[in-house]
Amino acid sequence: MRFDPIPWPVLLALLVWSCVGRAFAEVPPDLLAALRQGGFVIYFRHAATDWDQQDRERSLMDVASCDPNRMRQLSDSGRETARRIGMRIRGLGIPVDSVVASEYCRTVETANLLDLGPVTTSRDVINERVAERVGGRDHLRDAVRKRLATIPRPGFNSVIVAHGNVFLLAAGTRPPEAGAAIVRPLPGGRFDVVAMFAPDDWDKLRER
Repeated sequence: MRFDPIPWPVLLALLVWSCVGRAFAEVPPDLLAALRQGGFVIYFRHAATDWDQQDRERSLMDVASCDPNRMRQLSDSGRETARRIGMRIRGLGIPVDSVVASEYCRTVETANLLDLGPVTTSRDVINERVAERVGGRDHLRDAVRKRLATIPRPGFNSVIVAHGNVFLLAAGTRPPEAGAAIVRPLPGGRFDVVAMFAPDDWDKLRER
């Protein structure tokens, strides 16, 4: 199967957007067409959680616990938001090749509820608060940046579901809960944050 290159007008629009700034309330022109062509990394922060709960990890074994008495979990509204976003992405015909999540239960559950493909876990995108247990903050930052700079299989996008503090560490900004950063990998191990999405911004993607 042959995949046509992304048209220059689309690339130019994305480049102009990246240079002039980004906002949650706006969506770059022709972004839907570009996402359908593939070539992006979509980084999700896990959906909304119950902030009455607290993380009480004593070891890396604890972070995957879905026990709300041990680790903070998704709220019911967060679960519904993740389902709705996944349904919207599938309905828009945005192809996804791989889904990687942090080991935390709330990130794995978000990834599963998005239902964009089989989910694998990786400590490359684990919460910054346990970074010292996986090689330190610099190691975590470099691992996340490497994933953000990895070009997906032709014609597809890749998805990462992790934490706000991890994207902040790697890119200097972060989406809200259930928000997403649309990242375009570039040659030489670099990447550009093309857009930052709030949860409802997927509804703003329209045919142009």
